[in-house]
Amino acid sequence: MSKMHTVYAPYDGSELGQVPMAGIDEIQQALSTADQCFRDKTGWLPVHRRVVILERAAELMSERQEQLAVQAASEGGKPLIDSRVEAARAIDGIKLCIEVIRTEQGHVIPMGGTAASAGRIAFTQREPRGIVVAVSAFNHPLNLIVHQVATAIAAGCPVLVKPAADTALSGKAFVDLLHEAGVPVEWCQFVLPENNELTQAMVTDPRVAFFSFIGSARVGWMLRSKLAPGTRCGLEHGGVAPLFISADANLDAAVAAVSKGGFYHAGQVCVSVQRVFVERSIANAFAQALAVSAKQLVVGDPTNDKTEVGPLIREAEVARVDEWVQQAVAGGGQLLCGGHSLDHQCYTPTVIFNPPVDVKVSTSEVFGPVVCVYPYDDLEQAITQANDLPFAFQAAVFTSNLHIAEQVYRGVNASAVMVNDHTAFRVDGMPFAGLGQSGHGVGGMPFSIEEMQVEKMLVWNTNIKSA
Repeated sequence: MSKMHTVYAPYDGSELGQVPMAGIDEIQQALSTADQCFRDKTGWLPVHRRVVILERAAELMSERQEQLAVQAASEGGKPLIDSRVEAARAIDGIKLCIEVIRTEQGHVIPMGGTAASAGRIAFTQREPRGIVVAVSAFNHPLNLIVHQVATAIAAGCPVLVKPAADTALSGKAFVDLLHEAGVPVEWCQFVLPENNELTQAMVTDPRVAFFSFIGSARVGWMLRSKLAPGTRCGLEHGGVAPLFISADANLDAAVAAVSKGGFYHAGQVCVSVQRVFVERSIANAFAQALAVSAKQLVVGDPTNDKTEVGPLIREAEVARVDEWVQQAVAGGGQLLCGGHSLDHQCYTPTVIFNPPVDVKVSTSEVFGPVVCVYPYDDLEQAITQANDLPFAFQAAVFTSNLHIAEQVYRGVNASAVMVNDHTAFRVDGMPFAGLGQSGHGVGGMPFSIEEMQVEKMLVWNTNIKSA
């Protein structure tokens, strides 16, 4: 009989449910089952069947949207108001997968432009790449699984699903829902290994064609280094997101956006606003206004409709965030609000003015409700400071000056730059990619599906006539 893993609520420690764990025998069986599915090309799921399955999955999720949101809030700690948005996004993400596979199925390759290619016709069609192993994170326990698993189903790949242990109930619920929607059980398997060594064995198995990972850079890059030859991967890690504010910006709009983008889900977002570079003439005013906004946020039970900031996922994370904040303050940073823990693994939304550039909150991803404000005199120097890290993901700028917006867009190391919005803005059809140590490959529904598929070409020599 399988060992069971118990999931607890981070806010009050209550038991939420259990899921089965997998030992080496179960993992090998899951891989063998998926391998058999892929090798039997006559049994591949055709596009029209994938469409029907995904349509039914979206319907089932819509019927259970509130239940899924409450479950995600309970086990992950993201406030219910935001978990409801996550559930809605997850449903829309499945619909986006349907749009992609209905409309993007290959290309015509130009022929006839040279004498050697005359009389030939060439085109590509998309085929599944092979087994996908999806290892996910806790912070968006429903939507991240949809990004990794619904895309695999859309691509036609058998998939093994390993959610974060802290939020395994949402992952298991989605896998079960896909089975109910018509995905054969052997094509989508829930696998929660008993330990990290078994997870590594699953990920690095030579039968795996694509490894999808969302989580820490340390773990992601380590696993990538051990992948079997031929295994491709997509890695999504964190950033230390920079946001710039010029003196001509709409200050009220900037405060509101940074407050949301920095303290949303207690800062446990890979593109959460962390470093805010503000033109010196307005820097103090902005920082004070942000502190006022932060103090007004309701911190507490994530399942309460009024809560805006919930707990951190583990008690150890609360201690770590506090250690980083105290280091910044001891180094000369001005603590404008927050800076201490609360009951139930919560941490007060914290604003630090002008911390040293070499402390942890300035150089590493906090993954907590902490925003740092740095005054600048020269925008180019601020951009240089922002770029002086091995991480790069999304960035933002608040300004009404097109030249300044372009200057930031051209100069900052980022895969996406938001103008007059926070760094955590995202819709699921856009490319989502960490640069440097922040990731590898491109996320977003259309891009993930493409990475999980092969464009297989056919070249037809029409010069050859039948005998």
